[in-house]
Amino acid sequence: MEKAGGIGMVTSNLAFKEKNSIEPEVVVNESPVKWCAVALSDVVARGKRLEASVFDVEAKQARMLISKGKYPQSFIGGTDGMTSSYVCGRFKRIWVEKSDMPIYQPSSIVDIKPTPGGYISAKTKTNIGNLRVKENQILMTCSGTIGKVSFVSRTLASKIFSHDLLRIDCRKPDEAGYIYAFLKSKIGNKILLTNSYGAVITHIEPEHLATVPIPDAPTMLKKKIHDLIVRSYELRDESNDLIDQATALLIGELKLPDIDTFDVGLYKKAAPVDTFSVRLSEMSGRLDASYHVPIVDAIIEHLKRYAEEVTTVGDPRISREVILPGRFKRVYVDEGYGRVFIGGKQLYELDPTNKKYLSNVHHGDRISRQLELHENMTLITCSGTIGKVALVGKHWENWTANQHIIRILPASEDIAGYLNIFLASDYGKALITRFTYGSVVDEIDDNHIRQIAIPLLKNHTVQKKINDLALEANEKRYQAYLLEQEALQIMDRDVIYAKK
Repeated sequence: MEKAGGIGMVTSNLAFKEKNSIEPEVVVNESPVKWCAVALSDVVARGKRLEASVFDVEAKQARMLISKGKYPQSFIGGTDGMTSSYVCGRFKRIWVEKSDMPIYQPSSIVDIKPTPGGYISAKTKTNIGNLRVKENQILMTCSGTIGKVSFVSRTLASKIFSHDLLRIDCRKPDEAGYIYAFLKSKIGNKILLTNSYGAVITHIEPEHLATVPIPDAPTMLKKKIHDLIVRSYELRDESNDLIDQATALLIGELKLPDIDTFDVGLYKKAAPVDTFSVRLSEMSGRLDASYHVPIVDAIIEHLKRYAEEVTTVGDPRISREVILPGRFKRVYVDEGYGRVFIGGKQLYELDPTNKKYLSNVHHGDRISRQLELHENMTLITCSGTIGKVALVGKHWENWTANQHIIRILPASEDIAGYLNIFLASDYGKALITRFTYGSVVDEIDDNHIRQIAIPLLKNHTVQKKINDLALEANEKRYQAYLLEQEALQIMDRDVIYAKK
């Protein structure tokens, strides 16, 4: 079997064994063509399908690796498995503008500091307690983009998630980090996403985990991996605490009210829709109402009242450069042969899932001039979903990102953290998104980013404290990344690929 573009194709190298054979024969040779022998009984069981994608070679190799590994094979789920798992029942949400019950989408489980997808009313007819995730649980996306895995630490504990999320409870709590690391490993994830025939699964159910094998390593080895994962997530929690402290300092120093309580100047406050007037001299060539929303003027006037100075991102004291890469046709390569390449959907992740690799040979010049990421850069999504803000950590150094992300190169380390805290706040987001244009796909560009208002505080000590807290949070996230990578390396070296 040969793979092209991630989709299997039938070739003459697809062979069949006798019907009574027990195991598929996975053959690895020097040929660039991947192939294996498939039992005729498997072909019949799969509806007499001959497409190579139905018999994934790598999935079969992964299962065989576990079954013939150094340690005895157990299973993730099932009656005698290491975990029990469940999904919650579907329910009709009653959405409200704001409540004490924020609800999170399954895709946000991999975000370092997830934000709610909305708020539901207490009148929603479902068991809210069942929707809350519990500390030390493993969470997994089981529909849409399946197989994303997260570990529940203090940041996620007791948060309400939608029904479409697999919640995994470990029978032995001190094995949770070990099972998480296996499911996140390349081999574990490959097995998770395919059934015993190697066909890709489109939806994961609790019973599917009963067919996912896992090495039953010695207790001390399991605990070592578990402790590394737990500490990694503790550092993420601590980084979130520091971000909250820095944001609270900023709000306190600028005496910023809740963004929903700003007194904005509406033309007719009793009108069924918000109406406001704009002077011709203030049009700036923009006729779209979203550009002139009163909340933006209210925020800027407030900042001028309480800040020492209100400047812009383009001020050389704030940034050295604002980069918007040009569009280009990408040439991807296998891992190890190019630069890590990420997109806007992955900005909030510590170790982005579904990373791609950009060819150095084809894109070397563009990478060095436009695409390359460096520590303490602030990234802002500028196409599609506007205004996601992230601070580049040390482990993203020399990675690359696509042209839908604007890079702000800070003037110095002394302003990098402060700039990020303000832009990532609710007030910063309002100032970013006001520049949005486009009828189908929303866009902003680097010229808009340069015009975003940035307040400089009267109290320089507080501004430095905010900056230092943000950089300290970024360092903790880097250390969290290193610990998780260490756990994954131990899982590969001492468990999955360990020889008898």
